[in-house]
Amino acid sequence: MKLNLAEVRKEYKQSRLSEAEVLPNPIDQFSKWYKEAQSANILEPNAMSLATVADNRPSLRIVLLKHLDDRGFIFFSNYDSKKGKEILKNSLAAITFFWADLERQVRIEGNIETVSSELSDNYFSQRGKGSKIGAWTSPQSQEIPNRDFLTQKAEKLTQEFEGKEVPRPGNWGGFRLVPDYLEFWQGRPNRLHDRICYERSSDKESWRLFRLAP
Repeated sequence: MKLNLAEVRKEYKQSRLSEAEVLPNPIDQFSKWYKEAQSANILEPNAMSLATVADNRPSLRIVLLKHLDDRGFIFFSNYDSKKGKEILKNSLAAITFFWADLERQVRIEGNIETVSSELSDNYFSQRGKGSKIGAWTSPQSQEIPNRDFLTQKAEKLTQEFEGKEVPRPGNWGGFRLVPDYLEFWQGRPNRLHDRICYERSSDKESWRLFRLAP
């Protein structure tokens, strides 16, 4: 089957972005755009591509942003998963949000750190019981014999935790990407898109704002 991908075209013309209208702090600018994505009823606006690198081999997957604070972007995972091991081996990583309905993209680069046990416990306590048991059930990223392996283990754990609070597994918790570079991309006509960037200054306290050619 031949795919005629050259004919797939879309003209971006919904909005524009200038240095004068963005907020001084990139976390605040991201929060503004995220709220606009929520208001636009975009499906899972917190879905982001997470890129990691280990042994010079890149790896990419979709994860969900679950918390945002002044330091950065937080998601949760099994520390023994493929991404968890890659992050613990090489903390440099990147995430990307793409909100097609708004013709917007946000690229973020930086270092990943683990969050406090208190923050991980707090988030885990808010999950549904089925998701909590799922965290205990899955040996994430490890080869398993079949689907029944998961089903049977989940059933056994459900019985064990019947009438009990499910604690957070010790190998499950949060990661925070602390950004040193963010790029806000707004689609524009004729592929002359707006790209407004923030780069953390050497003093680690301020941000340099600049524009890139599309």
